[in-house]
Amino acid sequence: MREPAEAVDSPALSRSARELEALSAEDFLAWAALEFGERLCVTCSWQKQSSVLVHMLSTIGLSPTIVELDTHLFFRESYETRERLIEKYDLKLVRPHIPTIAEQHRAEGPNLWETDPDRCCHIRKVEPLIEALAPFDAWVSGIRRQQSPSRAKIAKAQWSERYDLYKLHPLADWDEKKIWTYITTNGIPYNPLHDVGYRSIGCIPCTRPTRAGEEERAGRWSGSDKLECGLHLDTVEGE
Repeated sequence: MREPAEAVDSPALSRSARELEALSAEDFLAWAALEFGERLCVTCSWQKQSSVLVHMLSTIGLSPTIVELDTHLFFRESYETRERLIEKYDLKLVRPHIPTIAEQHRAEGPNLWETDPDRCCHIRKVEPLIEALAPFDAWVSGIRRQQSPSRAKIAKAQWSERYDLYKLHPLADWDEKKIWTYITTNGIPYNPLHDVGYRSIGCIPCTRPTRAGEEERAGRWSGSDKLECGLHLDTVEGE
């Protein structure tokens, strides 16, 4: 695993933040492909944003590396959605090594997600992602401003000192309604858990359906003040 990068000035981009903000998601992805070439990757967690991104990339003729962080704790429906998207869009996935649940139990104690969810997320998501991102200069994520207060100010392109690359958010300005309109209009496979109240989907022990009037990500780590798994902590507000 590479060591955390020293703080450096972010490399200049060919377009300004204002210009990038004005681009549609499709045009933004096309720009990113030209800007970063083979050193561009996309992460997918098999939620509705993943469905949108893989379809959009296919539509505009792009096939960047897809990184999957399989925590071994996904819902069955998430794995089934992954297989449907792989088949439809001929996806080729990169899966960094993640310890098995048994290995984690031996090293950290049983059910770490109950006793220290931040530590669990770090082991099963953050550390593997740091390793997976080492060959890349830019990472496309599906996070959106509307999802939670902690994401309300994300830019479409942000330099990450933590990962030593650009984080790209082509769907940053999309609301949930626009996501669903795009999925239904284009007949894209999506995670069926969304149909039964799971507006945001993560690992089984830490995800519940949202209730009426709650924010989109309220079903994640319910009952705690935890809002993020840790992957985006140098991007979200206040970090």
